[in-house]
Amino acid sequence: MIFRTFWQGRCGKMNYQIIIFIIGWILKIEGTFMLLPILTGIIYKESALWAFVIDGIICMLLGVLLTWKKPKHQHFYIREGFVTVALSWMVLSVMGAIPFMITGTIPNFIDALFETVSGFTTTGASILPEVESLPRCVLFWRSFTHWIGGMGVLVFLLALLKMVDGSHMNLMKAESPGPSVSRLVPTVRSTAKILYSIYIVLTVLEMVLLLVGGMPLFDAMTTAFGTAGTGGFGIKNDSIAGYSTHLQVIITIFMILFGVNFNIYYLALIKKWKQVYKNEELRWYLIVIVSAILLIGWNIRGVYDTFGKALQQSAFQVASIITTTGFATANFNDWPEVSRTLLIMLMFVGASAGSTGGGIKVSRFIILLKSSAKELLQYLHPRQVRKIQMDGKTVEHEVVRNVNVYMMIYVLIFSFSVLFLAIDGHDLITNFTAVAATLNNIGPGLELVGPSANFSLFSYPAKVVLIFNMLAGRLEIFPLLLLFFKETWKKF
Repeated sequence: MIFRTFWQGRCGKMNYQIIIFIIGWILKIEGTFMLLPILTGIIYKESALWAFVIDGIICMLLGVLLTWKKPKHQHFYIREGFVTVALSWMVLSVMGAIPFMITGTIPNFIDALFETVSGFTTTGASILPEVESLPRCVLFWRSFTHWIGGMGVLVFLLALLKMVDGSHMNLMKAESPGPSVSRLVPTVRSTAKILYSIYIVLTVLEMVLLLVGGMPLFDAMTTAFGTAGTGGFGIKNDSIAGYSTHLQVIITIFMILFGVNFNIYYLALIKKWKQVYKNEELRWYLIVIVSAILLIGWNIRGVYDTFGKALQQSAFQVASIITTTGFATANFNDWPEVSRTLLIMLMFVGASAGSTGGGIKVSRFIILLKSSAKELLQYLHPRQVRKIQMDGKTVEHEVVRNVNVYMMIYVLIFSFSVLFLAIDGHDLITNFTAVAATLNNIGPGLELVGPSANFSLFSYPAKVVLIFNMLAGRLEIFPLLLLFFKETWKKF
């Protein structure tokens, strides 16, 4: 019986029932999350709250309908995992865009979808020219989408639902960022609970520190959501620039913290300090950050009154860009070319695997560099067998192959996206950094999409390409691309 079910999952028809069931649960979770902007609307006495009431009811009704009947076969294989993750994020984004349209904040569907996808994928790129006039409940929802998408809504679902052994892992592999995914504890469900617990504690801690620092409650909540999800939607037109240096320093620290692999925090909690110290990704992540801060700080020392202020501004922007948060305290578009170039390079590096940050990830670059060194040494010593090691462990060939394929597809998507955006007629730096900002889930780019500008200048076809890039970047490319392969859907 078990073998027959396994064979049906691997070589039979797609298990559409379990996919629909999971999507139904996603809708119910999204409907429940709508209660928070509704509560915000009640507190501030805003009529815009009815948009969230309507959307919440629709989400709940559809969710109940799709989960009314439990699937006959609940086995969940890797194929279903990738398809479910991609479709869930699409459904989540479409339903999340409805309040923007109902309130009239963003009446056009493509624009509303762009804003919502940017929120859930923690990109932070916006088509809105200004945000301070928006209803508080809408501002809350924009920032809260970052928090929902930061750790991943399916990871949240894993902590709630009981599934057949192995099914949890297939979902987690499809959604979690990084070249490889591992359990913290024997069960994936318990791992998901631990990850979300750390996520919530860090978010609350930042919120409390911001409040103590003098930031208003609403500002502290939305800023903490944006920092935790490494998203970057601000509730002020100048992003974070209007807040005190003290508050900017707190946000800088937490951006860096949320860019760390969450496994590190678990290892620290259980006092496995040796494993924390041996973690190569963490070490190089911090080395890159410190080096970039010093180099950019020195380069922009003439822009600010003191070198200390230059270092503080450099630290904020370096943390914001490498963790792909996208907050801004200065218009770095006006900084010297060396600083701008370094920030563009950091866009591609990104944060750590297993964090809420985007980008290519530090661990992938480490593996790529070690692979390159191995191949070069192979020319000098053809008969010598060498294996790539990371954190004292051998990196499996499957992981190395995954990284190589990922990079190849990444370059192709990036190149074609820049080419497609060129049709709009904007300059190369604008198009290049717009693709870099969306595919790496960062937010601001340079020139016409710099930190003081927005993405409204692009045509609707170009925005659709950028929406695809944001989803591809957040889902690490493969789940989204597999939707377009007929082999994904056919019976093997």
